Amino acid sequence: MPGPRLPDWSVSMSPIVIGPARVKNKPMTAYVCSLETAVPATKLVQSEARDVFAAQPGLSRLGSRLVNTCFDGAAIETRFTAVEELTNTSRSDNPQFYDQESGLLLNPSTKVRNDIFAREATKLFVEASRAALEAAPELDLLDITHLITVSCTGFFNPGPDYKVVRELGLNPAVQRYHLGFMGCYAAFPALRAARLFCEADPRAAVLVVCAELCSLHVRTSNDPDAIMGSALFADGAAAAVVTARPEARDSALLTLDHFETVLTPVGEDSMAWNIGDNGFEMVLGNYVPHIIDDHIVGALEPLLAREPELAALPYTSIPHWAIHPGGRSILDKVQSRLSLTEKQLVPARDILRHYGNMSSATVLFVLKHVLEEPIREGTRGGERICSMAFGPGLTVETGLFTKLRQADAGRGAVPDTATRDGRAPAPAVSEATAAG
Repeated sequence: MPGPRLPDWSVSMSPIVIGPARVKNKPMTAYVCSLETAVPATKLVQSEARDVFAAQPGLSRLGSRLVNTCFDGAAIETRFTAVEELTNTSRSDNPQFYDQESGLLLNPSTKVRNDIFAREATKLFVEASRAALEAAPELDLLDITHLITVSCTGFFNPGPDYKVVRELGLNPAVQRYHLGFMGCYAAFPALRAARLFCEADPRAAVLVVCAELCSLHVRTSNDPDAIMGSALFADGAAAAVVTARPEARDSALLTLDHFETVLTPVGEDSMAWNIGDNGFEMVLGNYVPHIIDDHIVGALEPLLAREPELAALPYTSIPHWAIHPGGRSILDKVQSRLSLTEKQLVPARDILRHYGNMSSATVLFVLKHVLEEPIREGTRGGERICSMAFGPGLTVETGLFTKLRQADAGRGAVPDTATRDGRAPAPAVSEATAAG
C-alpha cells in the first residue's frame, strides 16, 4: 500500500514572516524605568597595555607591528577588567594571567578563566541589578516578575539569574531566563523579550542585566583576530527595569517601540566566538566593517518601515543614535553610510574611548549616555532613538525607542576606586580580551 502523502514543497507557498505578531489592538507600551551600569575596580590604560603586549616573546615582526597598529588605532584610552593582577600595584604569589617579575602574559586554561568568571561576573550582575532597582523606586523588589540575564564570556549553574535572585532578595518564584553565548547584540533579544512579557502580562516588571568579562580571555598571539580582540575588549555590566505598569509612565526614561533582526547575506565566517582549551577564541575578520557598510541601510529598512513617516526622512532626522561601538572602523562606516553628524556619534565614541567594547553590555552604556543628554527645548512627545548592535552571524539587531526624559547623570559605571578623568589611582599595566 502507498504510504502517507507528503506535502509537495515544490509548489509556491506564501512567504513566512518572522517577527512580532500583528494584532489589531495596539500593544501596551513597555517603559524602561531605569538603566544603570557597573564596571570592575581595575582600570587599564590602553598605551600601557599596548607596551605589554608588544614586549611579549614569540611575537613575529608582523605580530609586533599589528599590536601597535591595533592598540593605537582602536580609539580607546581606558578600559576596565575583573583581573586585578593586571595592574602594577597588584602582587600575586601564583600569577595566572600576568607575571610582573618576568613581564610575561600567561595562558591559563579555560577552566581557570571560567572559575574566575563565576566569582567575578556574579559581583557585576548583582551590582548593576541593585543599581537599576534602586533607580526605579516606584517598584518594590517583590514586584519583579521576570529576570533576564545575558552573558557570552562564561558559564556556571546555578547561574547568574539564580545569584541575582538570592543576593537581592527577589521573589524566589520570579521567572528566570538566561541568554548565553549570543555575543555583542544580545541586549536586544533581552529587551525584546522583556517587552513581550509586559505585553502578555500588564502587571509584569522585568529586570534585564548583561554582564561580560571579556578580559578573562586574554592571550598573546600573532593571530590578527586575537590581537584585535586584545586591543578592543573589556569588562562591564548594565541593567534595566522594564514594565508596562501605568504607575511607571510618569517617571519612565524611554519606551521600547520596535525591534528587528537581520542576518546579512555574507559574513558568517567573519565574526564568531568559539571555546578553546585556553579561553574563548574570537574571530573578528578585518572585512566586518565593509560588510556593515554594504548592508547597514538594508538592515535598517525593516525597522523604519514600522513607521513610514519616519522612513521617508533622512537618517539625521532621528536625533539620537545609540550604536554598539564594535570598533572605531565600524563606527566610521556607519556614520559615513548613513550621513550622521559627529554629534550623533558622540555617545558611541565616548563609550568606546573610556570603556572599550564590553560585548552585550556596551550598547546599554551607549543608550545610558544618550539618556543623560538634556532634552531639547520645545520637544513634545519625546525624542526618538535609533539603536543597533552587531554580532556573530553576521547579525544586525536594531531598535527604535522614544526618550521621555533626561536620566540622572553620575550614577553607575565608574567605581569608587577610579576617577572620571581617565586616570587610574595607580598605573595600569595590561589589558586584553577576546569576546564576541
